[in-house]
Amino acid sequence: MMLLAPSSTSLSSSSSSCNAALIRKECRLFGASRLTISIRRQNDAVSCEAADSSSASSWTAPIVAETKEKDAGGGVGKSAAYRLRQGSLTEDGLSYKEKFIVRCYEVGTNKTATVETIANLLQEVACNHPQSLGFSTDGFGTTTTMRKLHLIWATARMHIEIYKYPAWSDVVEVESWFESKGEIGIRRDWILKDYATQEVLGRATRLAFPEEKNGSLKKIAKLEDAAQYSRQGLVPRRADLDMNQHVNNVAYIGWFLESMPQEIIDNHELETITLDYKRECQQHDVIDSHTSPEPVEDTKVSELNGSNGTAAAAAEGKEDYCQFLHLLRLSGDGLEINRGRTEWRKKPTRDANHSV
Repeated sequence: MMLLAPSSTSLSSSSSSCNAALIRKECRLFGASRLTISIRRQNDAVSCEAADSSSASSWTAPIVAETKEKDAGGGVGKSAAYRLRQGSLTEDGLSYKEKFIVRCYEVGTNKTATVETIANLLQEVACNHPQSLGFSTDGFGTTTTMRKLHLIWATARMHIEIYKYPAWSDVVEVESWFESKGEIGIRRDWILKDYATQEVLGRATRLAFPEEKNGSLKKIAKLEDAAQYSRQGLVPRRADLDMNQHVNNVAYIGWFLESMPQEIIDNHELETITLDYKRECQQHDVIDSHTSPEPVEDTKVSELNGSNGTAAAAAEGKEDYCQFLHLLRLSGDGLEINRGRTEWRKKPTRDANHSV
């Protein structure tokens, strides 16, 4: 299963029908409103998918469901995980915030968090948010009817922008909220901040971005011709599987980076990544990763207003900024699994406390 709710999410199921009315009613309990549904059959599976509409829906304040966990003594109360977790709903109940310490095993060679670490933090918040409402304790953010029909949320698109990478031992705060999107879909948004300074370090998906300079919906072209860089024969590890026995969405980021040219990895850092999920990947699949440079537009994508800005906007020339197209496909039959775009900026000079 892929838990990160993107600019558009969908439901997938092996059952023969979907109880749309009940699912819509239940989704409204935690803030999703104006849901409609369409059903599509592919092979032996039935999927309920969201239309790719870019219009924002109005907010509905979440109502806490009456589901509560029992404490160790058998009474109704909060679980130990809930009490120890550094997260809670905001005062208005419309978003959820959680704090994390960047651990030594979550950073790379320059002692800053990897993009996979950041994606995992986003995913953790996406899972903990509905649990904080007492709505879903299965880790999938599903409603009661969805569980009865064996339905789960599946990611359709993920977009992350990172303005500054947190370093080892930094405390970061992730805020997240969601709303209905098109048909039976939900879009989730995140903001990542330095907890000590409240500096915005990054954002994910649509509403967190200035609408006039929103790159999260930009179409990703498929690599039709032979890619300039390739890494073939990638095999999912057991650790890559999630609770639904599918490859976790964060693993796709790592596979993109496997085919990146080493000189880019050495001299640049990832600023923006967009992923379009086309097909689920399972344990015994073999994956080929393909990457090719994409011409940089004069008006650089991902440019944002505000004091935090992006390194791309501040770059002195195109030699300090580059972008690539990516394609993941199954070895042998060539079926597309994922396509993506990454944008890279020149690595900054770290201060003495964070230098290698």
